[in-house]
Amino acid sequence: MRRLRKSDRGAARGSRRPAALMGALCAAGAVLTAGCGSGPVGGSGSISEDFDLSSPQGTVRMTVGSKNFTEQEVLGQITIQALEAAGAEVVDRTGLGDTEEVRRALVSGRIDMYWEYTGTGWLVHLAEPEAISDPGELSAEVSELDEEQNGVAWLEPAPANNTYAIAVGEQAAQELGVESISDLKSVLEDQPEKATLCVGPEFANRADGLPGMERHYGFEFDPSRVSQVSATTVYGAVEKGETCTFGSVFRTNGRIPELGLVLLEDDEDFFAAYNPALTLREETLDSYPELTDLFQPISDRLDTATLRQLSAAVEVQGDDPATVAERWLEENGFTG
Repeated sequence: MRRLRKSDRGAARGSRRPAALMGALCAAGAVLTAGCGSGPVGGSGSISEDFDLSSPQGTVRMTVGSKNFTEQEVLGQITIQALEAAGAEVVDRTGLGDTEEVRRALVSGRIDMYWEYTGTGWLVHLAEPEAISDPGELSAEVSELDEEQNGVAWLEPAPANNTYAIAVGEQAAQELGVESISDLKSVLEDQPEKATLCVGPEFANRADGLPGMERHYGFEFDPSRVSQVSATTVYGAVEKGETCTFGSVFRTNGRIPELGLVLLEDDEDFFAAYNPALTLREETLDSYPELTDLFQPISDRLDTATLRQLSAAVEVQGDDPATVAERWLEENGFTG
């Protein structure tokens, strides 16, 4: 049987769209490329004007989840508010748990969608042994394989790359003469007392985290000098330099510029691309293929600088994730 390309699968979904929902969408003036006539997607700009997820059969109900860190909670709130603007009723399950817990919730049907990262999908959920460095190739491969094996559909990812990085304070970087991850080897050998590391719980154990990084670069931290803390605690700990000199961080976190942290160059290209993409159960996307057109313009606006600003609004300025999401959607013309 011929394997469907992503474009083929999208066309197949469009042909299966329930007639009642199609009628509701077209009657509401939704300008979607499939089934409603001519005109570009998002022609009038606002979600509420371009989409209508209500139907004669009743309100469309969806459950949105997220992992339990700031960026994920903001992305989850953006998703919730976009769906609500399109007329859906949404159950909020943001902040649900760690990567494995949220993934299980999606596969089991406890949630309908959440934002996942392409590198995590490939290396963790699909357990592929080798990272793919090219973001476009990685996106295509993880999307195809995850749908075939697990019934999980991936929308096109955002341009932001929330890959892992190793951070160090600016003064410590200068004193130790470190610019890349390879430079850590000399610190471990010559100044082991300075080779202290703070890591989040997932980075401590994942193949794409500390164990894999040590194997790839050919060095190993003294376990007694590695402190496992919450992922959000790492940033402040590295900035103070008391508990640890180095720390595992996410590149899109807004506290990096705020605290003046230096990111070591991944000079041997260990870390994969981690572009965020909305993942859904295949049956959800089959029932509501217009979700692709609803979320693609949103995803396209989420570059690395934007995600840093959004997370900084929560972690530095103290705003609520829902408030940050609402403001961003309004400022970009999606709502309001």
